[in-house]
Amino acid sequence: MHSYYADSGYGFARRSKPYLRWEHELKLDRFLNEHIEEILAEWEDFSLTLVPVATSSHLVLRDHVRGMLQAIALDIETIQNSEQQYQKSRGNAPHLIGGVQTAASSHGGHRQANDFSLLQLCAEFRALRATVLRLWLPRVGEMTEVISNQMMRFNESIDQALAEAVVTYSSKADQTRELFLAILGHDLRMPLFSMRLAGERLKRSDLSAAQIAETGDRIRSSTRLMNSMVADLLGYTRTQLGSGMPIAPAAVDVNTVCESALEDAMAAHPQSSFELLARGDTTGVFDGVRLHQLFANLLFNAAQYGDRERPVVLGIHGETHGITVKVTNHGQPIPAASLSAIFKPLVQLPEEGAQDERPRTSLGLGLFVAREIAEAHGGSIEVQSDAERGTIFTVRLPVGLTASI
Repeated sequence: MHSYYADSGYGFARRSKPYLRWEHELKLDRFLNEHIEEILAEWEDFSLTLVPVATSSHLVLRDHVRGMLQAIALDIETIQNSEQQYQKSRGNAPHLIGGVQTAASSHGGHRQANDFSLLQLCAEFRALRATVLRLWLPRVGEMTEVISNQMMRFNESIDQALAEAVVTYSSKADQTRELFLAILGHDLRMPLFSMRLAGERLKRSDLSAAQIAETGDRIRSSTRLMNSMVADLLGYTRTQLGSGMPIAPAAVDVNTVCESALEDAMAAHPQSSFELLARGDTTGVFDGVRLHQLFANLLFNAAQYGDRERPVVLGIHGETHGITVKVTNHGQPIPAASLSAIFKPLVQLPEEGAQDERPRTSLGLGLFVAREIAEAHGGSIEVQSDAERGTIFTVRLPVGLTASI
């Protein structure tokens, strides 16, 4: 007979008996296999609270975690030496058993592609660890050496899986960043080149007043485009840092904001026509600067992809519970398969046929930033598109925000 204390981080338990009998213990590997559906259900409930519309691929994500748990169960019952244990504790196991690496890596890549932050990814693994231990420990009775050892093995495997997910997430994020910088450099080149030509033209002494005015309009159009790109870049950067889209609510007339955004769109797309329709009370508490950015992005997008023979219509409807703004254009409908993806960063709408000379902002951030601004106000944005009604972006804003002091 001998006595010892086992410390699990959940308290101490005194044990006095001959060396442990495995058959009397509810081993963690068996618990993981027998209760995997219960664990997955609780973990998924937590995961879906991180982002309101995180992803519709719940079954895919559940399969990722199922694969991780099954491989962890297999790893727990596999003998390991001290060196293997040391390497795994550092998230550096070279030959992790049974697909944890594949499942964890896939999960990290999927989360990066679905706009989860690195903090949210880590929170999911923290919740998975806590869920397993909370469900398992009450079933083990006493804290024994076997239970303590299995808990240690479980924590090592979770840490390894998290390390693999973070590596894949970071790799995907680096690729996205490089792609973004390449697109940014390409797209800024067009308005900069236009401004350079305008500057060279203004050096001429034989320009008429009309030519000078036309050149000034070209410069103004180019600067509006570059300003839109920079604003989108700053908004995207803030969301990727995990701080969300900051807003400063104050008393605002949305109709006035829309008129200002319309002026920017007309300057950037002088060959397109626009209409503004407003009814009802359009005043409320909003961040006017952010709303200007939201509506300008939608108008730029509509002018870029719409039919020039038909106007882009900006409609505002004020009601007691909120304000609805719709931007409608007629052109090639957005494919149904693309409707769920166009609000993601760095996604560009497909272009068919020959393109004209109208200015384009192809950063793939405008609609993403528009969605972030709408959600920061407690609102929403949605899109529908068909050949008959055109493409309609609908923004709904509640009027219940409190003005900042």
